[in-house]
Amino acid sequence: MRNKTWIYYLILALIAILFLMPMLWLVLSSFNVHARQALKWPDQWTFNNYLTVIQNGRNLRGFGIGLYISVAQASLVCILSLMAAYPLSRYDLSYKKPLLYAILFMTSLPMIAVIVPVYKIFVRFHLLDSIPGVILYLTASGIPYGVWMMKNFMDGIPKSLEEAAFVDGADSVQSMLHVVAPLMFSGICVVFIYSFSGAWGNFFIPYILLNSEAKQPASVILFQYFGKHGAIEYGALSAYSLLYSLPAIFLYILSQKVMSKGFTMNGGDKG
Repeated sequence: MRNKTWIYYLILALIAILFLMPMLWLVLSSFNVHARQALKWPDQWTFNNYLTVIQNGRNLRGFGIGLYISVAQASLVCILSLMAAYPLSRYDLSYKKPLLYAILFMTSLPMIAVIVPVYKIFVRFHLLDSIPGVILYLTASGIPYGVWMMKNFMDGIPKSLEEAAFVDGADSVQSMLHVVAPLMFSGICVVFIYSFSGAWGNFFIPYILLNSEAKQPASVILFQYFGKHGAIEYGALSAYSLLYSLPAIFLYILSQKVMSKGFTMNGGDKG
């Protein structure tokens, strides 16, 4: 039995090494001006790659646009998903089950499957090369999964708490805003983080729908370090990639406790 345990640990250690090696290469290359594909300890450590990235005005503008798109999209997804999840969780609707299956289907629908008709719609309504248009599309694609998660979190809140609010004269909207939403705040944070990460890391949609370089977010600008003739600036690319990952990492660290509570929330009306 003990031998089997050691075998399991050995397999897990090998898997961990396979995941850590690319990350190690990324970190080392970001401090190496002459970085290449090979994993190599820098001969001389330098911050020049980071300075190259930070001093580029286009990069800073891209980070700002990316944050704007991601925060706006995540906020809209949370608000609209909360409103849509409330009747699905609280009311006995005759079409609830088919609707939930439809929402589940939409969560698995790849973006590339609908990009052609979406592109035509954007051209028709003059939304092409528009940052609000990208936010609109990302919000629409994020709502199905947001509704699914919101409903699951909302199901854990006892209806008796709302009934007490109704007795005090509250309506459904007031109950949702002042009773349900505060109790499932951790769940809302989970949806926000998931939506933010999806929008922040999305390359395909902004690349297709935004033609102007001045409007491109950080996820698209990352492509600039891949040269036209196969030349890649590995040092600057690594530094940019690490800086690009900071907002998502910071958000996860900041809300780690909130996320853990969100996944284990059972609601409560004890006492």
